[in-house]
Amino acid sequence: MTVDGEVVGAIGEGLCVLVGVTHDDGHEQASKLADKIWHLRVMDDDAGVMNRSVADTTREVLVVSQFTLYGDASAGRRPSWIAAARPEHAEPLVQAVVDRLRALGATVATGRFRTEMIVDIQNDGPVTVLLEL
Repeated sequence: MTVDGEVVGAIGEGLCVLVGVTHDDGHEQASKLADKIWHLRVMDDDAGVMNRSVADTTREVLVVSQFTLYGDASAGRRPSWIAAARPEHAEPLVQAVVDRLRALGATVATGRFRTEMIVDIQNDGPVTVLLEL
């Protein structure tokens, strides 16, 4: 993950997690989300079957704050981000996800909140999972 030409967060093999926060989210949801990410069985086992978690494998997680996940394009052609939490509410909750993952034993890299980030993802699989709590 790069900001203004500087690499600010990088991992090897692991999970890239785009975290969006809405108005109703709180620390309980942040903790549950981190636990779900940590134990989600989407990593290959020795037979090539998605049967292991990041906790069982690389322990590496890249957490990217992504308010645009709450973009609503159901009406018209311009998305609305009304459902996305204001930065003052969202930033501590994204940090709570990071803190909980680290407490569980993850090596966590992050970007910088409220910056234009270039996220370079090599999606090996590809596997994309939407988690809503």
